[in-house]
Amino acid sequence: MLDVSGLEVGFGGAAAVRGIDLRLDRGETLGIVGESGSGKSLTALAVLGLLPDGATVRGSVRLDGRELVGLRDRELARIRGRKVAMVFQDPLTAFTPVHRIGDQIIEAVRIHRRDLGRTAARRRAADLLDLVGIPAPDRALDRFPHEFSGGMRQRAMIAMAVAHDPDVLLADEPTTALDVTIQAQVLDVLRTAQRETGAALVLVSHDLGVIAGTADRVAVMYAGRIVETAPVDDLFARPRHPYTLGLIGAVPRLDGRGGPLVPIPGRPPAPGETLPGCRFAPRCPLAEERCRTAEPPLTGPPPTGPAPATAAPGQQDGHRHLAACVRAAELAERGPAPHEVYPVPPVPGRAAPTAGSAEPRPVLRVRGLVKTFPVLKGSVFRRHSGDVHAVDGVDLDLREGETLGLVGESGSGKSTTLFELLRLAAPQAGTVEVLGHDTAALDRAAAHRLRAELQIVFQDPMASLDPRMPVGDIVAEPLRAQRAARETVARRVPELLRQVGLEAAHAARFPHEFSGGQRQRISIARALAVEPRLLVLDEPVSALDVSVQAGILNLLQRLKTDLGLAYLFVSHDLSVIRHLADRVSVMYLGRTVESGGVREVFETPAHPYTRALLSAVPLPDPAAERSRRRILLAGDPPSPTERPAGCAFRGRCPLYAGLAAGQRYRCEEEAPLLTATRPAGGPDRTDQAVACHHPG
Repeated sequence: MLDVSGLEVGFGGAAAVRGIDLRLDRGETLGIVGESGSGKSLTALAVLGLLPDGATVRGSVRLDGRELVGLRDRELARIRGRKVAMVFQDPLTAFTPVHRIGDQIIEAVRIHRRDLGRTAARRRAADLLDLVGIPAPDRALDRFPHEFSGGMRQRAMIAMAVAHDPDVLLADEPTTALDVTIQAQVLDVLRTAQRETGAALVLVSHDLGVIAGTADRVAVMYAGRIVETAPVDDLFARPRHPYTLGLIGAVPRLDGRGGPLVPIPGRPPAPGETLPGCRFAPRCPLAEERCRTAEPPLTGPPPTGPAPATAAPGQQDGHRHLAACVRAAELAERGPAPHEVYPVPPVPGRAAPTAGSAEPRPVLRVRGLVKTFPVLKGSVFRRHSGDVHAVDGVDLDLREGETLGLVGESGSGKSTTLFELLRLAAPQAGTVEVLGHDTAALDRAAAHRLRAELQIVFQDPMASLDPRMPVGDIVAEPLRAQRAARETVARRVPELLRQVGLEAAHAARFPHEFSGGQRQRISIARALAVEPRLLVLDEPVSALDVSVQAGILNLLQRLKTDLGLAYLFVSHDLSVIRHLADRVSVMYLGRTVESGGVREVFETPAHPYTRALLSAVPLPDPAAERSRRRILLAGDPPSPTERPAGCAFRGRCPLYAGLAAGQRYRCEEEAPLLTATRPAGGPDRTDQAVACHHPG
């Protein structure tokens, strides 16, 4: 259906995509992976002719035998949506915010069906929303994009894309920034849409777990070109390029079988940056002199099966494993683990408490924390019309030297909980004790002194670092706020930068001169400046590439051991929590629904919500992904303005749906309390508690 040959995309003489060859058959799914800036999205946009002004395109893109490169906009408009369609990364910006969802889908339906009346087009739009699982589709047509949740907007975008049963569907990071439960729903919708239309699917993603569970073949891109391509099982089992091996080794795994995380050293070359030889050689631990003289072609052994090798030289067919590396055959024969190729500094593991060790002192203790926000209506006379129950009964326990992971979907109250703790003030309801101090009893001076013991690292380092301040002043700011001596500040700043893997000379540079991973290291250095005992980390690696994420996670593990820190780590990525945390607390709609040791909760989850979260996390292992049982939750979490009687989760709970009528009354009338299911005590302190009437 799609045949791409020698595709090149440039901007002002700088090549961003270099010589891409792709072949896609009907009904096939091709996954494209790589770090940010590798050219994945540009390749997808070039197929549709949606590149920005100033881009130059060379090569060939043939859709069902028809050449698309060089077509006029009017000719391309007849093809877009009808023969080939795209699902964009951010549906909120892809939809027009001032028009209803239904009007936009109807427009997409009628633009290629001029004979279709508006009533028939509306009926078709409702059928499409029903196909992708949006409840009450007739009413949903009249809502605006901002009234949909992120998952519903993405499903509506898929509905628009499949309106004309296209032959090829391009999906550019369709699950980025979505919760794992909503991600599972969107991927299921994509599979349904592909099955209903028979379309070939190109799935662009940085998530190797998503690719492992969805794709038939994978193309790995680096510095604007494909460096490895293979059937999905072959690529994950025996990668033949060091870059692919590094990407796989950098991903923390939910099953805990990934070994030490492997950060790929260095950074990708900037678009247009010319280097002799292999572009990956400066970062490659296997690089030789010949790697720096000529760029290796994409080659591999001939196909061994009955299928003929019909592809042109350098072009991928579904029966070959190709790699652009002079040592590909050696890697295929050896099959090394990532940490056997990449030099990984030893990362301290979790220290197992001994039977005679003293009980670690509590760092944080939260009981029954509540935070509501008033909902006001009216532009002149504001009136109270309800409340948002952002946090509605949270219990947390964190001890010295521990990492407590806080997980849950967006809107579950994780960030609100963090900011209530950081206020160091009396909570609206409940109790908060930080390092033995009841925050309700703190005066202003005591809160200021305690603040040095409690620091935060934010999700987006670029937004949390002042762009007008040099890095040295940014790192020194907490010290100056605590009135540290000038000589202390001058001594500590270089120490802190070296501690997080940067150089002392970087103190004179500004945030925009650093990569995303380096900026997050600066944020960590700033947080460590006043030698805190508790570090709060709010999604600190969610915006980073997997290779950069691995380096930050390794750094956090080392700092925790070296400095004796305790971490409160908020993340929607349960694989990261499994890798880093000692204990975990699961939140749903402002409440703690399960807590306990990471191993116990992840291996024997007692709450149906926890089981659904874990089943939705993809594994970077195609065979394991195919054999897993998925639990798809219905719909989205209810609005926090509602406070349903009984269990707040029952509307989405697969366990409740299967109960007999006589067993449902407790779920409908009585809110479950957090109750211990595994007794606390012993050297490992593996206490486990769950808020469910039918645990396990």
